[in-house]
Amino acid sequence: MKMSTFSGDQIAQVNNPDPFAPPVWRSPVFHTPGWIITIVQAWRLLEALVGFLLRHPLVDLAAAVIVVTWLNLSWTGLIVLCAVVLVTLAAWRWRWPASFSRFVARPVLGKWRRWHYQRHWAAVMTIGRLAPVYQGRLLLPVLGKVSSTSFTDRVAVRLVSGQSAADFAARAENLAHGFGAMVCRVRTARPGALVLELVRRDALAAIIPALAVHPHVNLKALPVGRREDGSLWLVRVHGTHVLIAGATGAGKGSIIWSLVRAMLSAMRAGLVRILAADPKVMELAYGREIFDRYGAYACDPLAIVTMLEDAVRDMQARAAKLAGKQRDHTPTVEHPFVVVLVDEVAFLTAYLPDKSIRERVKAALATLTTQGRAVGYCVIAALQDPRKEVMSIRNLFPDRIAMRLDEPEQVDMVLGDGARDRGATADLISSDPGVGAGVAFVRLETDPDPVRVRAAWVSDDDIRTMAADCAAEPERESSGQQAIEAGAAA
Repeated sequence: MKMSTFSGDQIAQVNNPDPFAPPVWRSPVFHTPGWIITIVQAWRLLEALVGFLLRHPLVDLAAAVIVVTWLNLSWTGLIVLCAVVLVTLAAWRWRWPASFSRFVARPVLGKWRRWHYQRHWAAVMTIGRLAPVYQGRLLLPVLGKVSSTSFTDRVAVRLVSGQSAADFAARAENLAHGFGAMVCRVRTARPGALVLELVRRDALAAIIPALAVHPHVNLKALPVGRREDGSLWLVRVHGTHVLIAGATGAGKGSIIWSLVRAMLSAMRAGLVRILAADPKVMELAYGREIFDRYGAYACDPLAIVTMLEDAVRDMQARAAKLAGKQRDHTPTVEHPFVVVLVDEVAFLTAYLPDKSIRERVKAALATLTTQGRAVGYCVIAALQDPRKEVMSIRNLFPDRIAMRLDEPEQVDMVLGDGARDRGATADLISSDPGVGAGVAFVRLETDPDPVRVRAAWVSDDDIRTMAADCAAEPERESSGQQAIEAGAAA
């Protein structure tokens, strides 16, 4: 007797003509009545519908308005309603583009992009070997919220138990190809979750012209270029020190002059001074009038070390004067914010033939970087070779910028261990000036994940115009004090 089905509590062996075959056991099969299946499916449908209505109140309201308008005013009223809505949205976008982008454009784009990722999610996760099998079941990472701009998507992901961000970082190239993106970078979010940053279009492909000189200066958010997502790249100089590393022709001058240009209004107000050290006698000398007017300029090694040691004495005198009175520095005319700008610092710390001057320079820079943050001193140093024996105090710079570098190992030297694994491929930046000049990866003190940016190009004409304006400006009166905004960016 051939048995095809089983019922009840019995565990029956399948009939096999081979007496030596191992026994095959099957679990009992229970047949659910059709009316129970119908009730369960109807309940699931009702539950999904109610959940959708609760999660999307604006869609519910819009649908209700459309239905009421159509029932009371027929098609004519519905057409008028649509025209009014379209005109209102167009006027909103024209008059307040920032709020329109925040409340309308980006949420709608995020929903659309999430639908795109949801269609390909299971296939990409499975083929990319990011969907483990547990007890015979395929477990997919959970797709979360998608935040989109015109250039990038930030996809929130909840991990399967036992997974880590390193698993996704190892499959970043698979994810980029699977979702049709140029690059995929993995950002840590919280335990058990991460964010995939997928770049659809390169916002940094074209050269960025010099940004306008803004009358209001925020020393914790100086605009110097653009980030990969299309937003402004804001650099903090108040309360930190900045190290810029890049090979010859990488565009370090773009960052330096963009910072000077962003602080120009504060310099004119007497609230910022720049001490420029230019051992190369080429980059900063082009705008020497600016530094002579609002600070100091030195190119000879002996003059440079003298200027740095004078800055150390002034810093220590200010610290003694403000001790016990305030903990945070606010720039004023009496105590301005001082930027020590050193180009080609490696020459001064490693390649200078005079050893005594080298040691004095290193001692002065070490003192400024360890004691200057609280009293309004910032060191901005640029170099080509980031090795420890060349720049022994590089760890004293909280914020670091890696431009085009010659070797992959140099990326971690500048941005810290594991930076290249997190997507900071500074060694792959193009050497073509039109494509790669000014492009860099930034690692901030408050965020270990590197961000790709590009500095605006301040041309020779722009520098000449800045210098001419400074030379033509009358001497300001020294009386009175003015404060500058040194708080965080809005």
